[in-house]
Formats: sequence, C-alpha cells, structure tokens
Amino acid sequence: MTAVTARGLSHSFGSLEVLDGIGFEIGPGEVLALAGPSGCGKSTVLEITGGLLEPSGGSIEVSGRSAGSERLASCAWMPQRDCLLPWYSALDNAGLSLRNQMRSRSESRAIATESFEHFGLSGFEQARPSELSGGMRQRVAFIRTLVSGKPVLLLDEPFAALDAITRAELQEWLAPVLAETGATVLLVTHDVEEAIYLADRVLVLSPRPGRITAGLDGARGAAGDRTEVVSSRSFNQRREEVLDLLGPGVDHT
Repeated sequence: MTAVTARGLSHSFGSLEVLDGIGFEIGPGEVLALAGPSGCGKSTVLEITGGLLEPSGGSIEVSGRSAGSERLASCAWMPQRDCLLPWYSALDNAGLSLRNQMRSRSESRAIATESFEHFGLSGFEQARPSELSGGMRQRVAFIRTLVSGKPVLLLDEPFAALDAITRAELQEWLAPVLAETGATVLLVTHDVEEAIYLADRVLVLSPRPGRITAGLDGARGAAGDRTEVVSSRSFNQRREEVLDLLGPGVDHT
C-alpha cells in the first residue's frame, strides 16, 4: 500500500504549462525528495498533493483518497517561511495546528510541550518568535507540523531562508527526527545536497513544464554524521549525477 500515488499529473495556470505527466509513489514512512530548478513546478506538486489545487490532468491519491478535501485532511504543510505569529509564544505557535482542529488551548499546549525538550527547545516555551534564532523558529514550525497528527508531511524548501551553516545543522537534526517519527514525507528543495541527504529517493525535475527526468537513491540512513556522509565518494557521485541532469546555469544551493 502506498501513502501517496500520483499518475500523469499535469497542470497549467491559464496558458502557462507548469507540470507535464508527473508520476510517483511514496510508501508509508518513506521520504521522497523533488529536486529541480526554480519555477519547474515543485511547489505546485505539493499544492496538488495537499489538496490546495486540483490538477489539470492526471490523478493523485493520499492515504487511498483522491478528493481535495480528503487530501487536505491527510497532509500537514511546512512552508519555506516559518509563518510564526509574532504575538504568540513559541508554545502557542507550535500548538496552532491543534487549535485549528478545535482542540482547547490547554490541550494544545500540553501536546506541544512534550516535543520542546526532545527538539532542543526546552526553556523557550514562552519566548516570542522575535526572541528565537532562525533555526529555533524552524524547529517550532516543524513541531507545529508534526503534532497535527497528519499521516503525510509536505516540506516546501523548509530551510531555504537560513544561512548555510544553520541549514546544515538543521538537516542533521531533522534526519533522525523523521526516522523516529516514521513520518511519510514529500520534500521539495532546489538544494541537491539536502535532497540526497534527507531522502530515501530523489526525483529530478526538468525546467518548466516539469517532467521527471530521473530518479535515484538518496543517502537517508547512511552511517556517520552529516559531514562524513556528504563527503563520501558515493554521496558525491550521486550529487554530480543530479547536477549533470539539472544542467548548467541552475542554482543548486
């Protein structure tokens, strides 16, 4: 049984063709990354998967359901920006997805609190977003996504707004978190290294209209810390393969 199944997805915004025949499957607990140049339709795939858009052509199922409202109910979205509410504490921001499910404030706080120590945020529950570093804000945003209880997580360039050092630190932090939670993840990124490091599989998309040009194994679960993994010969061979597929003149980092 697959968690997500897409067949021949196409989409156009008016006369602008964005996707052309995208197809993939994601198994339960699998992390699938979509890598490609800016504007190739990666985020459109996320919007279709999460029920925010209906495709112009093709079909998609999430947890065996195809209706947009059912896909929406099965997916939790983590956007590129953390989108924390500045007037809420970190704890209340983390529990916001639960409040949207009509849970009480006290119940939402209690559930979110359990994740703060585990995610290295103990002691910052009452801090406002302006008092947190960029990496801490992204951790709060991830807790908000995770505690929603949705079976599929949609991560849209989750670390793109961060500096390179913080981004690398959070990639290393996120890898074991995803393994521990057993989450099913569709990750969109133009960072080739991030895609290979975090994912079980990487699909490479062409420039718009996006088509899948290749698929290769990611390095998820590889032994060693992040520095060891990304400096290994096998990792760099995969990285160079993806870069060759993307072609010259594409921003890869």
